[in-house]
Amino acid sequence: MKYGHIESLRQRHPVAAMCRVLNVSESGYHAWRRRPPSARAREEVRLETQIAAAHQRTRETCGPQRLQADLSDHGVQVGLHRIKRIRKKLGLRCKQKRKFKATTDSKHSLPVAPNLLDRQFAVTAPNKAWVTDITYGHLE
Repeated sequence: MKYGHIESLRQRHPVAAMCRVLNVSESGYHAWRRRPPSARAREEVRLETQIAAAHQRTRETCGPQRLQADLSDHGVQVGLHRIKRIRKKLGLRCKQKRKFKATTDSKHSLPVAPNLLDRQFAVTAPNKAWVTDITYGHLE
């Protein structure tokens, strides 16, 4: 992990100074850089691609359990926690559909105010008719 931090900051700070501050050997850092990726790291890259593809295949509507089932159908065996971790790393989230909520009840027995203006908005003097707009804005 320390080597990864050194790698990300090496363009801005001297490697020798960062190794000294993080208490690691400079030769260890250079050996780490030359070392090929581990089998798990290579598999992680492959899984990231497959999980992203499954996410697209399912129209971005499936959670980890259903993604696991989809991946299994395509011959990829992977654990649930690993899927969750990779989804978080890639920033993949399900699209959630909101339940329809009726905001108007036109079939009620309550008294309705009379329409006094009957869309005649021209008035003879100020302060004779007041109007308003109850248009709802789009909430996001």
